[in-house]
Amino acid sequence: MNNFFDNQRILQLIWKRKFHFIIVGIIAFLFSAIFSGPKFIEPKFKSTARIYPSNIWALSEESETEQMLEIVGSTDIKQKMFDAFNLAEVYGIDRNDPHYMTYMLGEYNKNVNASKTKFETVEIKVMDADPQRASDMCDSIINFYNKKVRKMHKAKDWEMVTVSKNNLEKRSAERDTLISKIDLIQKEYGILDFKSQAERVTEGYMNALANGRAGSSDLKKIEKLYNNLADKGTEARILENRLKYLTGVIDSLTTLYDTHLSEFEKDITYSHIVEYPFPADKKSYPVRWLIVVFTTFSAIFLALLVFLVLDYRKFE
Repeated sequence: MNNFFDNQRILQLIWKRKFHFIIVGIIAFLFSAIFSGPKFIEPKFKSTARIYPSNIWALSEESETEQMLEIVGSTDIKQKMFDAFNLAEVYGIDRNDPHYMTYMLGEYNKNVNASKTKFETVEIKVMDADPQRASDMCDSIINFYNKKVRKMHKAKDWEMVTVSKNNLEKRSAERDTLISKIDLIQKEYGILDFKSQAERVTEGYMNALANGRAGSSDLKKIEKLYNNLADKGTEARILENRLKYLTGVIDSLTTLYDTHLSEFEKDITYSHIVEYPFPADKKSYPVRWLIVVFTTFSAIFLALLVFLVLDYRKFE
């Protein structure tokens, strides 16, 4: 084995067997050219789209682009693609097969790919025997992505609409109760504005007493209001402050409710299409010349090994 891979010996063998190598090369070239043709390998066309994420927010530590990749590659979007393009028939997979989903996902993942580019776009590539179908599949993936994100956002927005609406109703009911209590105090006790009335009534009552009008009808009215303020004044003041606070809270909740309702009702897309897909006019698979070249050189190299073994045994 010392001289099995000797360069001089190999070169001599190649020259000696040159016609054999030529014949092997021609046969390999012809067979690879024939078997790489469309009759044996179905040609496939590639359609490509590139999109930027928009109107979404990053979740966890992932970027918007990574989030887009997760959604584009989700199983429910793949299942929508299966149904929309009848891919079971395209891929030749029986729907009744117990491993139907495994086979479908395997074929889909071989023919459809989404990846992040260095410019943070998501590039979608679809390979298919029909160039128009490949282009339509790219379009549909983008469309299904927008619908899925819209559904996710609407679900969260509706949660916030419900929460803000419940809080708004609760605070409004509390405000109505306060208004009823304040109305009762105003009607029965004459307390309209505790702070201003307390100062004026106290001042008037003291002046009347000082002027010796203890038995007058005006003093009795002032005294009654003074006593009402003493009995219900604190409660009225608390109710007024609470009503003022609730009014501010309700204003904020109303704004919040309107914002979330607006977000829920709007209908927008969640991607900027940088490159639109189109039907390819030239196949991308198989690369016939590469198959022919690889097969031809592989056959010649295998022939060289065989001739080396035969030659070595001859002189053993």
